Amino acid sequence: MAETVVIGAGPAGLTTAFELNKLGQKSVILEADRVVGGISRTVNHNGFRFDIGGHRFFSKVTLINDLWKEILDDEFLERPRMSRIFYRGKYFDYPLKAFNALSGLGPIEAARCMASYAKARVFPKPDPQSFEDWVANRFGYRLYSIFFKTYTEKVWGIPCKDISADWAAQRIKNLSLSEAIRNALFPKKGPARTKDGQVITTLIDTFHYPRYGPGQMWEACQRRLSQAACPTVYDAPVERVRHTNGRVECVLPRGVDGSRGEYSGSHFVSSMPLRELILAMDPPPPPEVLAAASRLRYRDYLTVVLVVNKPEMFPDNWIYIHAPEVKVGRVQNYKSWSPAMVPNGHQCTLGLEYFLWDKDEEWTWPDDRLIELGIRESEQIGLIRRSDVAEGVVVRMAKAYPIYDRDYRATVDVLQRYLRTFNNLQTIGRNGQHRYNNQDHSMLTGVFAARNIAGGNYAAHDIWSVNVEQEYHEHGKVVQTKTAPVDRLVPSALNSSGSGAPR
Repeated sequence: MAETVVIGAGPAGLTTAFELNKLGQKSVILEADRVVGGISRTVNHNGFRFDIGGHRFFSKVTLINDLWKEILDDEFLERPRMSRIFYRGKYFDYPLKAFNALSGLGPIEAARCMASYAKARVFPKPDPQSFEDWVANRFGYRLYSIFFKTYTEKVWGIPCKDISADWAAQRIKNLSLSEAIRNALFPKKGPARTKDGQVITTLIDTFHYPRYGPGQMWEACQRRLSQAACPTVYDAPVERVRHTNGRVECVLPRGVDGSRGEYSGSHFVSSMPLRELILAMDPPPPPEVLAAASRLRYRDYLTVVLVVNKPEMFPDNWIYIHAPEVKVGRVQNYKSWSPAMVPNGHQCTLGLEYFLWDKDEEWTWPDDRLIELGIRESEQIGLIRRSDVAEGVVVRMAKAYPIYDRDYRATVDVLQRYLRTFNNLQTIGRNGQHRYNNQDHSMLTGVFAARNIAGGNYAAHDIWSVNVEQEYHEHGKVVQTKTAPVDRLVPSALNSSGSGAPR
C-alpha cells in the first residue's frame, strides 16, 4: 500500500508526487493513457515531435520556475516568441502593433477602425457584461470584429456576445490600442509595461521551453519518481472509487486486461476529470450531486499534423487563423518552438488545431479525412501546396478545455460541498477542479496538495482557492506561494441559449 495514490500523470499529478517525494513520502501514480504529461505531453511520430497545443513555460510563481529548472536543468531553453494573425490573406502581428495592424488593413479600413476606436473611447458601453462589449470598448468595434471575434468563437463555440467579459478582463486586461501605440513608439528594454509599471504579460516576447517539447519535462519527472520508488501505472483509468465513513479506501482502475486490482492508500489526490470522479464514487453520491456532475461540459480538441517537405516555413511559433472560411483555428510551427522537434534539416511540421464539441461530426471523422481537410485548408489560405506534404498524423484530446456555463458556480459548489465530506481526498489541476488552469497553476495545486499531506493538515493550503491567474495576467507581480479568491478562468456564457453551446 502506497502512502498516497495519485490519479493522473499530468503536470498536477506528477508535481504532487514529486513534491511528496521531496518531503519524504512515497506515492503511486495511476495514468489512464500510455504516456505522461496530460495535455502537456509531446507526441513522437517517427522522430517528429509535436505538442497538444503550444505550451510556453512562463510563470510569475518563483516556486514553479525553480521546479521546472530542477527537473530539466540544461534542457530548458529560452526561446523567442513570435505569433501573428491571418486575416483576409494578410498577416498581422500579435500582440497587436498599432501601425502594423492599421497599415495592413489599408487606409480606408484603418480610418474606419480609428473612427470606431474614437467612438468607443468617447461613448463606451457602460458596465460591459459580454466579451464583445468589453473588447469593443478597448479597441473599437471594427478592430474587435477583425482581430478578436472569429478566433474566439472558433475556440469556444459560443458567440462573443454570450461570453462573459471576465474572460477578456483576465486575458487582455493591460493590452489596449493606446498601450500598443505607446510601446511601439517608445520601446523599452525588458517586458512591455503600462504607464504605472505593470507588465503586459500578453506582450512578453521570450519564454522557456524544453528542447524536445513539454513532454520532455514530464518524462524526466516520471523517471526521477520511478528511480525514487514512486511508480507510474499506465493504461489504468480509474472507474471506481470505494469509500466509507468519509474516507476513500481504494480506487479500482480498468486495465487493458479488464481487471487491474485495487490501489489503497492513506491519501488520495485526483486530477481526473471532476465529472468522472464523482460518477466513479462507490457508493454513489446523492442524486443532486450526480446531477450536478452530469452538467459539467468540456470543449474537445484535435490536431492535424502535416510533415512538410520544406526546411523552413514561417518564423512564427503559431498563427491565429481569423479567416471564417476555414475551420482551423490556429497553426503551430513546431520547428520554431525548438529546432530539435524535427529530426532533419529539410522538413517542417505544422499542427492545425481544430476546436470541437465531441458531438461535432468532425470529431468522429477517420484520420485520412481529417488530414485531407487540413491539407485543403492549409492550401486554401496559402500556407502550403498539396505537393509539399509528405504525410499527416491526427491527435485527439478529449476534455481539453472545461466550459463554464451560467450555472457553473452553483454546479461546482455542489460538488465541492460533497468532496469536503472526505478527509483523505484532494482534487487538483485543470480537470480535477474543472478550471482552465495554466500549467503553472495546475502544478501549484499539486504542490499544495503534497504539503497538506506531509503536514497532516488539509486546511493548511486551500487548493480550491489557488488562483494566480489575476497576478499572472493583470498585475505582473512575482508570486511566491499564495492563495486568493477563485474567479472565472474560462469564458462563461451569459445565457444558456447561445448557438454552439454544449447541451
